[in-house]
Amino acid sequence: MTTKTDLGALPHWDMTSVYPGIESDEFKKDVAGMKSKLDDFDKFLSDHGIARSGPVPDDSKELAEILGGCLNRINDIVRLSTTLEYYVYGFTAVDSFNTTAKRIQSELQLLSVARHRQAVLFQGWLGTVAERPRALEAALEHDGPAKDHAFYLREAAEQSRYMMGEHEETLASELSLSGADAWEKLQGTVTSQVKVPFEAEGVTEELPIAKVQNMLTDADGDLRRRAYVAELAAWARVREPLAACLNGVKGTTITLFKRRGREDALHQALDNGRIDRETLNAMLAAMKDSFPDFRRYWKKKAERLGKKKLPWYDLWAPVGKSDRRYPYEEAKSFILEEFEGFHKRLADFSKKAFERNWIDAEPREGKNIGGFCMELPAVEESRILCNYDGSLAQLNTIAHELGHAYHNECHIGKTVLQRITPMTLAETASIFAQNLVVDAALAKAKDAEEELAILESILIEDSQVIVDIYSRYLFETEVFERRAKSELSADDFCDIMVKCQKETYGDGLDPEYLHPYMWAWKPHYYSAEESFYNFPYAFGMLFGTGLYKVYEERGAEFLKDYDELLSSTGMARAAELAEPFGIDIRKPDFWRGGLEVVRKHIERYLAV
Repeated sequence: MTTKTDLGALPHWDMTSVYPGIESDEFKKDVAGMKSKLDDFDKFLSDHGIARSGPVPDDSKELAEILGGCLNRINDIVRLSTTLEYYVYGFTAVDSFNTTAKRIQSELQLLSVARHRQAVLFQGWLGTVAERPRALEAALEHDGPAKDHAFYLREAAEQSRYMMGEHEETLASELSLSGADAWEKLQGTVTSQVKVPFEAEGVTEELPIAKVQNMLTDADGDLRRRAYVAELAAWARVREPLAACLNGVKGTTITLFKRRGREDALHQALDNGRIDRETLNAMLAAMKDSFPDFRRYWKKKAERLGKKKLPWYDLWAPVGKSDRRYPYEEAKSFILEEFEGFHKRLADFSKKAFERNWIDAEPREGKNIGGFCMELPAVEESRILCNYDGSLAQLNTIAHELGHAYHNECHIGKTVLQRITPMTLAETASIFAQNLVVDAALAKAKDAEEELAILESILIEDSQVIVDIYSRYLFETEVFERRAKSELSADDFCDIMVKCQKETYGDGLDPEYLHPYMWAWKPHYYSAEESFYNFPYAFGMLFGTGLYKVYEERGAEFLKDYDELLSSTGMARAAELAEPFGIDIRKPDFWRGGLEVVRKHIERYLAV
């Protein structure tokens, strides 16, 4: 389906290649099949006594066969369950009013509890296996699924030390449906349904919040200011339920990481990201050192807009005379042309994504804010959500999400357990793809004014990923520290957010016009399983920038190694994957190198 707009036809994604419909016989058959697979795995686990402190065969070949039996079943279950869940999410993400999809989504979540219980049994047993000298390593010497999944098994065994007992983990999973998961779902529902009364040309309309947020990129300064005021007022009206959601999620997380023996919430995020504190601290230090450069940029931007200090609502303001909008078809052609010049495989894949309507582009009521890419492994496809408004920023969003989808494409041939990519590396292909488009736009600038406008677009994005991400990291750190002692009010969340913005943006922004409600609508704060989903964006940008510099040095010979890296992100730690490219992620110098590219853009911006 497509909708005609002044930007041309904006597509809605087509899900029929997965199932004919959400209530189709094919979908129902696979749900029933999912239940059968879970029952089969339950029997296998029971037959072999697989649980914490369960029996471990002395014979390494027998152990390898039992491990292989588990792995084959887990891969089969996760492949189907992920497809079923994301298929249904494909309906609720674009229409939070779809009660049928929401009901089915809830039913599938009940199956996820059974799946989690099985994972607890297997991982607990795996920890017992690893406690026996050389038992696991001996089993991994035999050809078969266990050997093919050596990295996954070693990592799962290592992480088993941070598990509660079987009954506690199962109870936590069951309670999550009415606890943390419910809070997360409520936040998504509330934010997607917020409507904002907004007056334009003498007529007041109730607009979806995403459309009002998009106005912050408009060339009309008064429109930006009014959109900012209207947005803050809209969040103020729903701040109490959102504060309850955030308290619920963070409270759950704190309780669980204490019970599981974690040092703190960051500990789990680092393990999930497959990096260490040394790496994170090296990156954060380099980021902080770059703040004075960004503040020079904002001061210059304020000057160009005729202001003494830059208010928040002008952060995304266009500068330069190029107020160009890209009709959707033009954006598509632009992206494909630049991808073709880099890597034909990427271009061919992206063309397929456009032609098969894998992208949902139209902003509309009930649709999620922002953009994302989701994988449907049973059909080896992806789907991309964006809220396209014709801006270069939104063109970049499509390129960014196509990078994610291409990353999924590079995983074809790997099992789902071999594809588990940490958040730190999940942004690699997306940032790389975005860089291709951004650099091309800059190179094609017709004059100084257009060059300035494009540099502005680049620096808007860079400042969000480096400076704003750092503020989000500080915000989440303090929220965890304070939530461990008591619940926080909506005022508390706003105060912490403003304080963190002042600490990072500094004198680059007008302190009277910040954004106290950034916590309210960013979905990354509302997942009990994915705390600190902020620094991975900076990691992805700077790691991707570092790879881009390697590409500029190596040329076409880089492509094979690049595809191999993307295909292997689920099979090694970040530092190991970086080594073939001569990258040491534990050294601040690497991160400073990526930020030097940003600094050069800032210097160019100041000089235009």
